[in-house]
Amino acid sequence: MNSDDVYFQALLARDPRFDGKFFVGVKTTGIYCRPICPAKPQRKNVEFFESAVLAEKSGYRPCLRCRPEAAPLSPAWNGTSALVQRVVRTILDGGISGTFDDHFASRFGVTSRHIRRLFTNEIGKTPKQFHQDQRLSLAKTMVIQTRLPITEIAYASGFQSLRRFHHAFQSRFLKPPTQLRKSTLASDKQSEENTFFLSYRPPFHFSSLLSYLKRHELFSVEEISSTKYVRYYKTQTGVCKIQIQNKPSKSALSVTIHGFDKDNFYGIIQGIRRLFDLSADPLLISNIFEKSPFLHSLSEMYPGIRSPGSIDPFETAILVILGQLVSSKQANRLASQLLIHYGEPYEFEGKTMFSFPSPQKLASCDLLQLATTQKRRDSIRCLSQMVESNQMDLRSHQDPSLVKKQLLQIPGIGPWTAEYIGMRCLQDPDSFPKSDLILQKAVRREPSIQLDNVRPFRSYAAYLLWEFFGIQDRLNLITPKTDKGTLS
Repeated sequence: MNSDDVYFQALLARDPRFDGKFFVGVKTTGIYCRPICPAKPQRKNVEFFESAVLAEKSGYRPCLRCRPEAAPLSPAWNGTSALVQRVVRTILDGGISGTFDDHFASRFGVTSRHIRRLFTNEIGKTPKQFHQDQRLSLAKTMVIQTRLPITEIAYASGFQSLRRFHHAFQSRFLKPPTQLRKSTLASDKQSEENTFFLSYRPPFHFSSLLSYLKRHELFSVEEISSTKYVRYYKTQTGVCKIQIQNKPSKSALSVTIHGFDKDNFYGIIQGIRRLFDLSADPLLISNIFEKSPFLHSLSEMYPGIRSPGSIDPFETAILVILGQLVSSKQANRLASQLLIHYGEPYEFEGKTMFSFPSPQKLASCDLLQLATTQKRRDSIRCLSQMVESNQMDLRSHQDPSLVKKQLLQIPGIGPWTAEYIGMRCLQDPDSFPKSDLILQKAVRREPSIQLDNVRPFRSYAAYLLWEFFGIQDRLNLITPKTDKGTLS
């Protein structure tokens, strides 16, 4: 079969594993859809596109039923050059204002003209157009799936003018937001006022991801059960509570917001995508794991394993340092001490809560209230000073190899810490803390693991091994020690 025949078979199967990997243009309606759309067009009436951009350039408009903008991020967005991939991640990290001038381009050592040319050639849009598409896609999701006021949605999407938002929205989706909301109100009511969905490609081993996060649950910031992840944010107007659950029937996570925070909303959503690794392609990873018989068997035991990222990279990096050479329970106790003594207290639902301390706070503290070594206190202070002074950026769009070199120059930070930060903060799929106790024991016991054969996805291999051998360890089938890294 040619590629179009393969696409059509995936369309007939409504296979969610292909969601976002291609799009279907229906010639008779002028609409393009996701492969999971309930519509059933005939083969002669469809054509296929590797990205939504190509579909729109061919004159198709997005389907209001399956909402192509809600699909998992298309591989076509990644680009082929390392530079384009870094700029895409910079935009998705939400760390820019939308200004793509030479000052922005200088962060990558090139001119803005060079970046625009690469983007246009590889993705089909300029960085500014790509950025606006991401904001509008998020806005459309909120218009349809929540009952938030349109004005709040406009500002949460990064628009400073309601008029500009309406113009951009109508140009992109051919309907003003109020009309689009009315047309979907009757058929798409939500049980929760501010609940919407973030799509992923199945399978998704949600329980193992929650189990991992639960072992590292952050006091006063997170509440994690076997089925639900909850996170709290202190805002200028109150407290924002985010509640996340898995909806396998929709191949999506449901996100419910209490105390909407429009100023930080875009960054929060991108953080959720990173934390739950929603852009992962489990089919591709599973195929790579076939090169290692043992890892392939584990991937079938835990289908759809994810490599969890980070909502707040600085927060995660500090917690990784606190987890050096101690058990998970001890690391959690140290994290609680850090929040109680150096975090910002606030009241919520009759309880005293604490925000995670900022880099500025930790850069200037002696940290003597932490029951840990002076060397570890110095590592935390040094890292905080580097982040506070912009000498180090821990967000996922950075070059992992360069950031790891910076980390290793900090006294008290070794390869285990640098690799772990690479996995969590930088979302480097090939980071692997090989000195970790459980991973060392796994490799010794199972020589067929063959980690070099599964590059560049060794971080996923690490989580598979932690899940499998960590369970045995917690059942005392492996003698626990804490000499190298925390028990993950």
